[in-house]
Amino acid sequence: MKVLLTATVQSHICQFHKPLVEVLHRHGYEIHVAARDNLAEKNGLKLDFVDKVYNVPFARSPKSKDNLRAYKELKGIIEKEHYEIIHCNTPMGGIVTRLAAKKARIKGTKVYYTAHGFHFYKGAPKKNWIVFYPIERFFSRITDKVITITQEDYKLASQKFHCEVEHIHGVGVDGKRYHSVSNEEKGELKKKLGFLEEEKIILCVGELLPNKNQKMIIYAMKDLVSQYPNIKLLLAGNGPERENLEMLILDNDLEKRVTMLGYVTNLQEYQQIADVSVTCSKREGLPLNVVEAMLSGTPVVATKNRGHRELICDGKNGFLIEVDDYHSLSKRILTLLADNKVYERIQTSAQNYAQSYTFDNVKRELTKVYGLKDE
Repeated sequence: MKVLLTATVQSHICQFHKPLVEVLHRHGYEIHVAARDNLAEKNGLKLDFVDKVYNVPFARSPKSKDNLRAYKELKGIIEKEHYEIIHCNTPMGGIVTRLAAKKARIKGTKVYYTAHGFHFYKGAPKKNWIVFYPIERFFSRITDKVITITQEDYKLASQKFHCEVEHIHGVGVDGKRYHSVSNEEKGELKKKLGFLEEEKIILCVGELLPNKNQKMIIYAMKDLVSQYPNIKLLLAGNGPERENLEMLILDNDLEKRVTMLGYVTNLQEYQQIADVSVTCSKREGLPLNVVEAMLSGTPVVATKNRGHRELICDGKNGFLIEVDDYHSLSKRILTLLADNKVYERIQTSAQNYAQSYTFDNVKRELTKVYGLKDE
């Protein structure tokens, strides 16, 4: 029995589908992957947990001729390997794969597609609905099952698509890696990572991109430093906005209060020493960094977008504020730092809520999606 997983790039499989591969391996499936090899760009990622890997030249742009090459190569792979299930991911990976699998599907191969966040949603630009919605709805005709990771996407797809639709709680977060620690352990971790025990730590995780909007928390730091001179902001991630953010930090005299960590492989340790986690994105699908913070016992203050709204109920398991309202951002952070009762209430609520998004639970959900017996 063989399953093919496809995506535009191999790093997507590495980052998001190890739980699925573990479920399928446990039930005796051989797992193949077809995606463009981009792992040299991704520090530390290895696709060493599957049985066979095909380097297929998918491209993110629908205009790229590489997708025609990918279609031809993938069609040949499918005809040669005779898969029981083909499970595709990412917009272009999903389109090219479903076209290449049409003949195999007629012969009995099942085709699944995981939507990691439709481009059309409540509040999305009108052009997204005009362009992307008809495409996804049409392609549901050549799909056996669409798997959604947000309730909003599930509701829409269930009502409008032409195939079976399932919902799972994301791609899973490692609850053994992301968990809270005692105050004593937190103090030891702070010392190990080079911070003073009395310093308040604000953590912001994400690629340094305009959409991630890290400048918002940098602006908020001016208010925070006036109340907590020993506060420190940690920015974890790499990206093209790094130079602009460094200039912004210097312009606001925050170079001693803001540290750019770059890409870190021990992110869980920074989550465990953080007092508050912030995310300022303009758009999100289902952000793993929010779940990681919740599981680590770090209250989250996040901007209002569909991904954050999926995870955070304002005032109950976190706080939501408007994009670019950095005064409200600093106000919510100050509330958490000053009020232990509010802090502990949100911390406990968030940790309980996030259990649905752990590897263990998502594996159980994937087992049901595939119609397998839970062991």
